[in-house]
Amino acid sequence: MRLSRTDKSTLAVWWFSIDWVLLTAITGLAIAGMIVSLAASPAVAMRRGMAPFALAERHVMAAVIALAVMVCVSALGHGQIRRVALALLVVMFAALAAVLIIGPEVNGARRWLRFAGHSIQPSEFAKPAFVVISAWLLAETQRRTEVPAIWMALVLYVAFAGLLLAEPDVGQTLLISLVWGAMFLLSGQPLIGTAACLGVGVAGGGIAYAVFPHVQARVDKFLFPGTTESFQTDRALQSFIEGGFFGRGPGEGTIKSVLPDAHTDFIFAVIAEEYGILACLVLAGLIAFIVLRALFHVVEEKDLFVRLAVSGLALLFAIQAMINMGVNAGLLPAKGMTLPLISNGGSSTVAIGVGLGLMLGLMRPVPAAMRSRRRAVSIDLTEAGPSIP
Repeated sequence: MRLSRTDKSTLAVWWFSIDWVLLTAITGLAIAGMIVSLAASPAVAMRRGMAPFALAERHVMAAVIALAVMVCVSALGHGQIRRVALALLVVMFAALAAVLIIGPEVNGARRWLRFAGHSIQPSEFAKPAFVVISAWLLAETQRRTEVPAIWMALVLYVAFAGLLLAEPDVGQTLLISLVWGAMFLLSGQPLIGTAACLGVGVAGGGIAYAVFPHVQARVDKFLFPGTTESFQTDRALQSFIEGGFFGRGPGEGTIKSVLPDAHTDFIFAVIAEEYGILACLVLAGLIAFIVLRALFHVVEEKDLFVRLAVSGLALLFAIQAMINMGVNAGLLPAKGMTLPLISNGGSSTVAIGVGLGLMLGLMRPVPAAMRSRRRAVSIDLTEAGPSIP
């Protein structure tokens, strides 16, 4: 089958408008995650009484689904992306409320729903939808000053943060707070508003430290090493030393045999031990390339909504990766957060595919005909405005 630029089918339009460099980089990252999963997950699976490659097979399936979802979502137009994000956000907010009522409690938290024999974490899917809708509301504050969009965006953030804290999930709350705050600043709001958000964030961190014992314990372990037991983080940091620059070799690492979360939260330490610091730098460089290419795209973007949404989705991806790598390297307090497209985790992996698909779709250029139609609608509304009683 041959495609032509004159072909107006959805496939042809997508084919000639998608950022192939970015799509290739994301696919490469997903393939790297599949390879690492084959090394990191068998030991964990056998400790759980499962077949050696059961967890690896699950991750490969989740990664393939994530890539397929990413491609499908990236074919949507900007208006369709907003509608899909809104629908997804409404469904996931309802699921988050259901989690608090019927979700199973694991380690003192309720974060998952069981469905047809599988577990789903609604907060993972809510994050990219939240970013897109928040970007739309913040953009509307500049385009239509008569609409209280800024207050709607603030209420949306408070609602999402409240649902996350009720689980409780302080790490995800911190993540969406940082992304929302960055979009608030980029949207051109007064600096006093940004300062107020920063003050509220600092106060919220202090309250979380005082209210949640597990947050206090993790922060204390980080600030005062040696005073309390911190086996997982200490062992993860040791893996970087033992792996050296080139690693001990595939399959030769020991951390995956002693840490229960070696295939998820501490998979970066497995990479360091078996493949070396050089492989870690390459992986971090690939993640940085994906994020920077997306951010460079928005520099010349005229549509404020697209600028904010793409920036927010890129930062969501980047900050989550930074938190995971920082915890593994002993630079941040322990926090259970996956490394995007690398760690095992069905909900996280597929949700990241959704977020990257939204980002790729928003980065696709709007057809000239659609831009002309938007300008015409804008002119008509402007001319008609004063005559409305």
